Amino acid sequence: MNCKTTILTLITLILGGMSTVQASQTEEKDYVGYLFTYFTGNHISEEAVRFAVSMDGYSFYALNGNKPVLDSKVISSTGGVRDPHILRCEDGKTFYMVVTDMVSDNGWDSNRALVMLKSTDLVNWSHSIINMQKRYKGQEKLKRVWAPQTIFDKEAGKYMLYWSMQYEGGPDVIYYAYANEDFTDLTGEPKPLFIPADKKSCIDGDIVYKDGVYHLFYKTEGHGNGIKTATTRSLTSGEWKESPDYKQQTKEAVEGAGTFKLIGQDKYILMYDVYIKGAYQFTETSDLEHFKVIDHAVSMDFHPRHGTVIPITRAELKRITDKWGKPEELGELPQNPVLPGFHADPEILYSKKTDKYYIYSTTDGQPGWGGWYFTAFSSPDLKDWTYEGVILDLRSPQVPWANGNAWAPAIEEKLIDGKYKYFFYYSGNPNDNSRKQIGVAVADSPTGPFKDMGQPIITDSPAGHGQQIDVDVFTDPMTGTPYIYWGNGYMAGAELNSDMVSVKKETIKVLTPKGGSLKDYAYREAPYVFYRKGTYYFLWSVDDTGSPNYHVAYGTSDSPLGPIKVAKDPIVTIQDPAKEIYGPAHNSVIRKPGTDEWYIVYHRINKNYLDKDKGPGVHREVCIDRLEFNEDGTIKRVTLTK
Repeated sequence: MNCKTTILTLITLILGGMSTVQASQTEEKDYVGYLFTYFTGNHISEEAVRFAVSMDGYSFYALNGNKPVLDSKVISSTGGVRDPHILRCEDGKTFYMVVTDMVSDNGWDSNRALVMLKSTDLVNWSHSIINMQKRYKGQEKLKRVWAPQTIFDKEAGKYMLYWSMQYEGGPDVIYYAYANEDFTDLTGEPKPLFIPADKKSCIDGDIVYKDGVYHLFYKTEGHGNGIKTATTRSLTSGEWKESPDYKQQTKEAVEGAGTFKLIGQDKYILMYDVYIKGAYQFTETSDLEHFKVIDHAVSMDFHPRHGTVIPITRAELKRITDKWGKPEELGELPQNPVLPGFHADPEILYSKKTDKYYIYSTTDGQPGWGGWYFTAFSSPDLKDWTYEGVILDLRSPQVPWANGNAWAPAIEEKLIDGKYKYFFYYSGNPNDNSRKQIGVAVADSPTGPFKDMGQPIITDSPAGHGQQIDVDVFTDPMTGTPYIYWGNGYMAGAELNSDMVSVKKETIKVLTPKGGSLKDYAYREAPYVFYRKGTYYFLWSVDDTGSPNYHVAYGTSDSPLGPIKVAKDPIVTIQDPAKEIYGPAHNSVIRKPGTDEWYIVYHRINKNYLDKDKGPGVHREVCIDRLEFNEDGTIKRVTLTK
């Protein structure tokens, strides 16, 4: 399927040093809100796809003034569509939507078609109309085609469409067929997917995959008019275990089950259409078996009928609100984290050559801090970031002296003989597996290709202990002299030679700030230096990178090589449990050109990986917040945003 990452693609990405997460899939941690797609009533003017958004899964706000976002007359054969179901594909960036092609004023037994839609941006959709009587032979007695949905069949490796059909004299049965590669047609003949043991009608199937089990929610059409469930481990096996009880938490007739998982929680919402009363009920569950009503917590500024909800990223939320307007209730759209996937130890650069910002980082999510390559992301405005690819791979011939542990980079842009050069510094694991060392690679562009110098430039600790990691490079704007800093367990600094790839060994100094505790400013790692209004600021990280208490402290100096005077209030960033923000540290700093507007770029621990057995030190995400100063030049403690 073109929507699914193929084996060949996976192999190519792995050999090329690019993680499959960065290449394609969207992770749960990247979601910031929800998209609700629905229709509103039993008139042709109401039978159309509409969108609403939510930040928490409980309070939803209609987009486009609750008017359609797609023209039913364009995408359907009847002029109306109902029951929209939306799915994010396995690649994380393609979306499938299917709808009933129907105008209810023509009668409940009037429709014969469904519509397949496809998009890569949630704004522009291609469509195909599948009329079952025209598509397949022997369908003369077909009466209706209702409520299609799509799911990825993990066993078959294909996208399955399932919907209910009724033939003259028979019950409604849920059928299935697989989609073709382009999601424009069905392949093979429709086959029954689920027939209840009592052989009575069932419609409005909604399947949720959880822990190896497919959970089917369906309506008992014409007998009970409620929602029941059945489960299976193989969608096409025909082996379903039915639950005898109804799952709706009302005595009223309901239909149109839609189930979605709350972001970052082991909770699901089952919602359904209380269609006779013109109401919509939300229930909550953790096991997909027992449900409680949460209507008191739910609000909507519209009245939906049979719809579905998916989680969306900040970029996707921004895209659809840019197109159809942002509800005032949303306020400012969430910004952090700014990069998809897991990244740590961010280094930020503003390039005079390209007039763009760039972030380089440790590629995270690998057990034992085992990342072996560096990537770059670019942005024109510090808000929207574009993946620029792998810029240096320690397992390739690019770097002959190291084989892994690609950690904590730094970069400098230099104008040399009228041309910009880029010097990329990093720590890596030497081929002999001795202590980590620091190397440098050079390029003519901020995104490479970078050529390593062939050997490390820092191999030993001047303090007699600790690792040679967490490099920072700073060019003194007063003198033009470049300096390099590094050290885990100690802070060292030295001048770089004008070639930017060698150290003036006679200038090496141990700069470790003295004293302090883990509660305030005890130096651990990650030195970072910048200059503002006559003062050299030294920032560093305190405590362990896997600790929620991991935070940034600072001091100042009159010289790029110290001595460092620890600030009276030394904390720059620190955890905020009320906001579920933990371990905000290992930073870099950027000033917007021509202004005194500063930003701190840092990583924090993803809240779902705080437990030691979940790898808190290798599940980190990159964030950006304002860095502000008091009138006396001291740094204000940063207000971390979510």
